[in-house]
Amino acid sequence: MIITRTPLRVSFFGGGTDYPAWFRENGGAVLATTIDKYLYLHCRYLPPFFDFKSRIVWSKIEQVQEPAEIAHPAIRGVLEWLKIGEGVEIHHHGDLPARTGLGSSSSFSVGLLHALHALRGELVSKRKLAEEAIFVEQQVLQENVGVQDQIQSAFGGLNRIDIHTDGSFDVRPLVVRADRLAGLQKHLLLLYTGLSRTASEIAAEQVATVGAKAAELKAMREMVDQGEKILVGNGDLREFGRLLDESWKLKRSLSSKIAPGFVNEIYEVARQAGADGGKLLGAGGGGFMLIFVTPDKRASVLKSLQKLLPVPFQFERGGTQIVLYEPSYQNGH
Repeated sequence: MIITRTPLRVSFFGGGTDYPAWFRENGGAVLATTIDKYLYLHCRYLPPFFDFKSRIVWSKIEQVQEPAEIAHPAIRGVLEWLKIGEGVEIHHHGDLPARTGLGSSSSFSVGLLHALHALRGELVSKRKLAEEAIFVEQQVLQENVGVQDQIQSAFGGLNRIDIHTDGSFDVRPLVVRADRLAGLQKHLLLLYTGLSRTASEIAAEQVATVGAKAAELKAMREMVDQGEKILVGNGDLREFGRLLDESWKLKRSLSSKIAPGFVNEIYEVARQAGADGGKLLGAGGGGFMLIFVTPDKRASVLKSLQKLLPVPFQFERGGTQIVLYEPSYQNGH
């Protein structure tokens, strides 16, 4: 039995510049962190005592003879791509709902690749896991996805990621004083809007209009530099919140699907209650909102948005991990 634990992420700045349609021409950069909310995958070779060869447990329970019969697209795609012919059992569960803007699809891909490589006795680097997850999502599954989520969930931590025009990337952990990092943590609220959506569908419109939105995307890319300067500096942390506000205004102009009416309403209510800034996480449409608010106004914002579910979280820096490694040896494995 192999169990992997892979973190979800909160993206601050630069989202949108990590799509191939943009970075292949201009390069991209992202500022993001992973959080202590995880996705778990249990994998083992399935003993040959059943009338099915593989068993997949997610929101459905699938019992199949061949990978091609699996309904879960990522599991089917990864098993076929890795050419795993043996019967396997895979269980998935997560701390938070899927399709809510925290990069869960890519955390899933990274965690699954990590588990299946471990099952075959292969130790794979975080970089290779990120690269393979990007390849699987973009080429095998043909999803409209960027590259920041796979990189973040593999590496973990508060990072600046620079993406080059050839698709290669650099991951630089931000060196932020412990007290400043704790201060940032105290200024952030994560609120669940209760709506999930498929990022790839929303991203399709964004990708199609990349050429027309060059000025906005360049400005969003520059905010990565500004955000980094604020965090590693000694100035007022509230500047980070104001920058988030500016970035969110730009982001929602990229596509009509990013910020539905109810999302703009939530944001305005939070601002009126004292929030400095914030954003809807992920591709848009629904899911989790990140709000930046000074600790003294936190209660007021929570009260004004009491219909939403606040989710306490901490930053994490481990990235994807194998939390149980007990190889099975039946069938010669």
